[in-house]
Amino acid sequence: MITKSKNIRPLTIFVGIMMSLTSNSVLAQDVAVLKYKGGGDWYSNPTALPNLVKYCNDNIDTNINENIQTVEVGSTDIFQFPLLHMTGHGNVFFDDGDAENLRKYLISGGFLHIDDNYGMEPYITKELKKVFPNNELKEIPKDHEIFNSVYTFTNGLPKIHEHDGKASQAFGIFHEGRLVLLFTFESDLGDGWEDQEVHNDPEDVREKALKMGANIVKYAFEN
Repeated sequence: MITKSKNIRPLTIFVGIMMSLTSNSVLAQDVAVLKYKGGGDWYSNPTALPNLVKYCNDNIDTNINENIQTVEVGSTDIFQFPLLHMTGHGNVFFDDGDAENLRKYLISGGFLHIDDNYGMEPYITKELKKVFPNNELKEIPKDHEIFNSVYTFTNGLPKIHEHDGKASQAFGIFHEGRLVLLFTFESDLGDGWEDQEVHNDPEDVREKALKMGANIVKYAFEN
């Protein structure tokens, strides 16, 4: 069994994969970048997650390993992490094994944040139907806990990059009442987490992105 930090609900491992993980040293508060097939740039925004982790460790009393790992969606390694982060601009493909592995991870306590880096939406929405055939992405209301877990966002998901000027939206998939997957769209949080010189975002914009990221981290670790 993999547990999150104290007072955080356990991430239960299915019997079929438990033996393969017992020899691993698992930290209670680790996050990882999710690598996927299809040719999309899963590796984009390389400074984003390290900067978010440092922000959380400095501001919301987390103790996350700042050496960010990469895990493949079809690997049992994903069960070591309470939170996975996925991003990119283009194509995403899950084979049947990937979809089943990700589903087991999510319904057993894991959390996936997918941040559309612009252009990912048509591909990921199709592939998520393989993971949850009977669950649709639903827009998350602005009063949901994820917008209030540490910092308050009364207007919901903040807009970080303009792209084509559409409003930012947060969608989710729920399992037994728990938000297990967050899809942030037309916001580009990860660009706001990156080093300042990458996109030259104003400091107040980067701060909004990091605070929203901290909300996501806290929610994922505690739910």
